[in-house]
Amino acid sequence: MIELMSESTGRMLAVKTTGTLTDKDYTDVWIPALQKIIDEFEFANVLLYMDDNFKGWEMKAMWEDVKFGHKHRKDIAKIAIVGGPAWLKWGITLGEMMIDSEIKTYEPEEIQKALVWAAQTVKCACDD
Repeated sequence: MIELMSESTGRMLAVKTTGTLTDKDYTDVWIPALQKIIDEFEFANVLLYMDDNFKGWEMKAMWEDVKFGHKHRKDIAKIAIVGGPAWLKWGITLGEMMIDSEIKTYEPEEIQKALVWAAQTVKCACDD
């Protein structure tokens, strides 16, 4: 499940994930929220908080993520990833090669630090 966090502001979208993410999470919540920010501000910053119950993605959800990420690879300037299982590190490394975003990882107890970093406006890769 993806839940929009109240800390979302302006061009920064903060979401909390739990359990196994489905394509419905992407098509009903994640993609519309990100698209709205990109349409309004030209680029987005993202904070992705994975709680202790986060299990991963269904294949169809992964595919939705890949399609949207590829299409908007220059539209997301920063991604703060908070928490998540140890196996996620390989996905982050792969993601860094596929998109033009600055990515930082944080431990769950550093969520406030991650929110501050994600909320800071930077020059977007789309301006290059």
